[in-house]
Amino acid sequence: MKWQMAKDQHSPIRIVQITDTHLFSEGSGTLLKMNTKHSFQQVLELVRMHDSPPDLILGTGDIAQDASATAYEYFKSSIGALNAPFMWLPGNHDNALLMQSLAEGTSAAYKYMQLGNWLIVMLDTSVGGQVHGTLSAEELAFLSAQLDASELSDSVDHVLVSMHHNPIRGTAGWMKNIGLQNPQKFWETAKTSSKLRAIVYGHIHQELDFELEGIRCLCTPSTCIQFKPDVVNFALDKMNPGYRNLVLYSDGAIDTQVVRVAGEQLEADFSCGGY
Repeated sequence: MKWQMAKDQHSPIRIVQITDTHLFSEGSGTLLKMNTKHSFQQVLELVRMHDSPPDLILGTGDIAQDASATAYEYFKSSIGALNAPFMWLPGNHDNALLMQSLAEGTSAAYKYMQLGNWLIVMLDTSVGGQVHGTLSAEELAFLSAQLDASELSDSVDHVLVSMHHNPIRGTAGWMKNIGLQNPQKFWETAKTSSKLRAIVYGHIHQELDFELEGIRCLCTPSTCIQFKPDVVNFALDKMNPGYRNLVLYSDGAIDTQVVRVAGEQLEADFSCGGY
């Protein structure tokens, strides 16, 4: 399903990416001792401090830790208060069918959106009951169709793809088997496009910005706990939660930065060996 917003072809597009909120049905719910509702609200306050609402908010998975309707409704109402359309996709902790049902009648129900001369494509990499992700034959066909259509379109010059799981191996040893399990199929499809500029994802709870196959790859921190990079065994990083701000320009350029909660470090169980 497509949703299109009127936007001048030459005006910069501001997108906010919020990911891995891990909300619970109960507001007191914690993930490794961090209250995920509290940290989520601190991140949203940073978004509110911007001069104007973004053109779009992307929720890139693990919206709920317990896959509860209450958690999804809380996310929806909280994001709605920012006065911007949003789109979401499921992560490994989510219930994809429940999210789809709860999104009916909102912009979150759509899998792609055109803003100016940019096409935003949302991919579902979730696999029920598994930590790792995969792109099903249906999702790969959907991606291929969107990229093919964009090649023929006079109004689309650039494409941004969003997903939950990392399509590139994670930065820590313990992450070896938790990412996208068929990345080669994704990249084979991605390389057919001359307009794909960037991929944004979450899942590994850290900030990354690099280029692969001529495509910019952007991983965004969680709004709660952070995973330490470049370690063998599971460990939490002592960085605070945050979100990613993206500005997409009509010439294909992208300005982006991660904005983190400032001040005192948020409480978490930094001695834990996993979750």
